This record gives sequence, C-alpha cells and structure tokens, in this order.
Amino acid sequence: MNIVLYQPQIPANTGSVARLCAVTGCSLHLIRPLGFFLADRHMKRAGLDYWQYVDVRVHDSWLDFAAAVDPKHHLYFVETGGQRGYHEVSYQAQDYLVFGSETTGIPQTILHDCPQNHLTVPMLQGRSLNLANTAAIVVYEAWRQHNFTW
Repeated sequence: MNIVLYQPQIPANTGSVARLCAVTGCSLHLIRPLGFFLADRHMKRAGLDYWQYVDVRVHDSWLDFAAAVDPKHHLYFVETGGQRGYHEVSYQAQDYLVFGSETTGIPQTILHDCPQNHLTVPMLQGRSLNLANTAAIVVYEAWRQHNFTW
C-alpha cells in the first residue's frame, strides 16, 4: 500500500504518518512543496527511530508523482465530502491513498477526474480529523481486508 501526502504542512503529522508506514509496511510519497524541511526536528521526533524502516519517495509536483504511478493500481483520494465511505472499497495491496494538505486539502482540479475514487471518513459537525489519524483509519481498513498481510 502507498500513502501519498499532497503538500503536507505540519511536520509532526508527516512524522506520525511515517510511523504508520513503518508499522504497516506502506510506502510514503510526499508531494512538494512541503510546509517544512525534511530534516525538521518536529517531524523527526514524531517519527522517532522508525524512519529507517520507511520507504520515502519525494516528488517535485503532482504531475511528477502521477507520471511515476503504475496505471494498473488505483488512486483513492481521502478528503471530506467524498462520495463513498473509505470502508466501501476493496483495496488492492499496491493502491495509493492520497491525503491532502492539512490547510487546503486536495485541489478540485485533481479530484474532479475521479469522483468515484473520492473517499471520506464519516464525521459529525462538518469538522475533520487530524491527517495522521485519518490515514491510520483508512490504512488499517485496507490492511484488515488483506488479513494484515500485503
């Protein structure tokens, strides 16, 4: 499974997602621009000593990332307002779970091409969960569907 963070802004969230990747075997894709330096101490602290276990790939732009994606794998965009619940999908082991920036989300220019792959996590009051928490919920559902093996 691949976790994609589109222009993340908060280093501690990225560090927490890196830990998630380390314990679930997911690859982590970061799409620039980032709201921090990769050596940021808050990101490193949140990721603890798990960084050595994470396959991290940095892409200069959405277009660079999209060009690197194997077209036989699905891209699922996890964002508020999605048409389908994250639990309504049959995930494949090499799919991509795309999460938007904490401040601006995923641009509509990206979402409008794949409305059937726009997923959401149910929430009350129109608020949203922390990025790392949302990623964990969706990754563990995908992993559960594979009996916790990839």
